[in-house]
Amino acid sequence: MLKQNRKFITPLFLLLLLLLTACGEKEKTTSPATEQDTKEAETKMVQTTNGEIVIPTNPQRIVAEEYIASLLVLDVKPVGAPGLALENYYLKEALKGVEDIGVYGKPSTERILGLKPDLIITGNGENYDALSKIAPTVVIPYGELKNAHEELTYFGELLGKEQEAKDWLSQYDQKIADAKAQVDAIIPEDASFSIIEDAGKSIYVYGDNFGRGGQPIYQSLGRKPPANIADEIMEKQWAEISEEVLADYAGDYIILTSDDRTVEDFKKDPIWGNLPAVKNDHLYVWSEERSWYYDPTAVLSQVEELTNWLTNKK
Repeated sequence: MLKQNRKFITPLFLLLLLLLTACGEKEKTTSPATEQDTKEAETKMVQTTNGEIVIPTNPQRIVAEEYIASLLVLDVKPVGAPGLALENYYLKEALKGVEDIGVYGKPSTERILGLKPDLIITGNGENYDALSKIAPTVVIPYGELKNAHEELTYFGELLGKEQEAKDWLSQYDQKIADAKAQVDAIIPEDASFSIIEDAGKSIYVYGDNFGRGGQPIYQSLGRKPPANIADEIMEKQWAEISEEVLADYAGDYIILTSDDRTVEDFKKDPIWGNLPAVKNDHLYVWSEERSWYYDPTAVLSQVEELTNWLTNKK
């Protein structure tokens, strides 16, 4: 009886052993490929100003020196940002808990390294060599993304959040269109607008992509600078001028950044007070804290603020 059972058990054991060996060989053959597929799914190649680089498909720890508002719009909160960004009037609450990486333009590589980022985003290519040694670094030079649409579309594609970007921009466009319609109903189409900063001993005039109200006035509301200086301002984006030529750069409406003087102060000034915009109460004065920023979130808030002012004027 025992001998007969051995006749059946031995072939069955050998068959089972062969099956297990085959499965093992199959696992050895397929496992590396599966691991490679997984690895490829976790990263992707992107084209940047520094050539093609590999970044995480779904980065979890982003250090952002620039474009922080666009990340927040896409529900991506960075782990680190420069102090200047953390003071952003429009983003302070949303950036609570984000670590300070130091001075804007010259961040601390030690602080960034300590945050263990898996992606770094910056507008400053000068630090690329140092930053890229810490983590994959995407450089988008200043001025390359010229408005909210370009910025959100770019980061939507970079971070795989294309639909979120489209949804936000759709709401953004509707709010801008509503504001523009309100302003157009009251302000003549040919009225000129100037974006100026009073910096004490210096006076600066700005274009449509340098903050101080240029984005909401020129881009969003579609207004124009005085015709005689339009080409200069829009090409260079800024100019330092003297009080002697101030009248040449002053439009029918002036959006003025000043931390030290009020509308009443400018009315009393012998030079400013003689400008038609000041005489006609077409002067809006706000602080650098509110005017300096020009990210998509800031622009939307500024459009609302300036629209409220303009629609209260006749």
